[in-house]
Amino acid sequence: LGWKFYDADDYHPLENKKKMAEGIPLNDEDRIPWLCALHDILKREDTSGQDAILACSALKKMYRRVLISGASAIESNQPEQPGENPALKCLFVHLDGPMDIIAGHLEKRRGHFMPPELLKSQFDTLEPPSAPENFITVSLEKSLPEILLEIETAILQG
Repeated sequence: LGWKFYDADDYHPLENKKKMAEGIPLNDEDRIPWLCALHDILKREDTSGQDAILACSALKKMYRRVLISGASAIESNQPEQPGENPALKCLFVHLDGPMDIIAGHLEKRRGHFMPPELLKSQFDTLEPPSAPENFITVSLEKSLPEILLEIETAILQG
């Protein structure tokens, strides 16, 4: 697509990386500042007219709201009002699959700070996207070319 790509893991503070490396799951207090920083990156790209892709474990609905709206999403569960800073337009891609398939992907990673042992805590935290969120769900049981085509088609269809 020619869009900028960001891996959210590159933006975790050192404290978060150390905690995960020790096998300790992150909590909301750990994640919210990180998500706000990611929102700022997406907002900067949007302001400059650049489309971007962010690979991120936005496990909870609140986390996805922070990515769209920044810190204001934490202060209120209400939709933004006219005249406020507009929320970013995002399509969330929920990569869905059984734990064993995802565990297999994690075990193939080398040099990553999050050990596969934390996968269960991520499944326990997961709130799959639902209406009115703008999302698609893509099965990880498909081949990589099929996954990419499905995502690209959804993006191009708006």
